Amino acid sequence: MIRFLKALILLPVAILVVLLAVANRAPVTLSFDPFSDVPEFSAELPLFAVIFAAVALGVVIGGTASWLAQGRNRKERRRFRREARTLRHETERLRTQNQTTTTGPAALPRPQASAY
Repeated sequence: MIRFLKALILLPVAILVVLLAVANRAPVTLSFDPFSDVPEFSAELPLFAVIFAAVALGVVIGGTASWLAQGRNRKERRRFRREARTLRHETERLRTQNQTTTTGPAALPRPQASAY
C-alpha cells in the first residue's frame, strides 16, 4: 500500500521534472561576479540545471538547519534513554536481590483483611 502511494505521488513529480527539463534546455549565463560587465567567473548552463542545482542546494541547507535546530531534542532523548537503561538495570538487580533474600511467597506477611 505504501509503495502504491509513493508511486502515486512520485510518478507525477518525476513527469513534471522531465517536462521542466525538456522545456528549459536553452543555455543561460550563470555569473558569479555581479559587478562586472564582462563576467570572468561565469558558466553557460541549461536553465533546468540551474533550477535543479538551486533546489538541491535549498534542500541541503534546509535539512542542515533543521538537523542543527533539533540537536537539543536529540541530546535530551539520549539522556532519557540512558536514564531508562539505568533504571531498568537497577530494577532487574533489585528483583534478583529480592528473589535471593526471600524463600518464596510464604516469607512475606499477608495483609490482614479489614473489617470495614
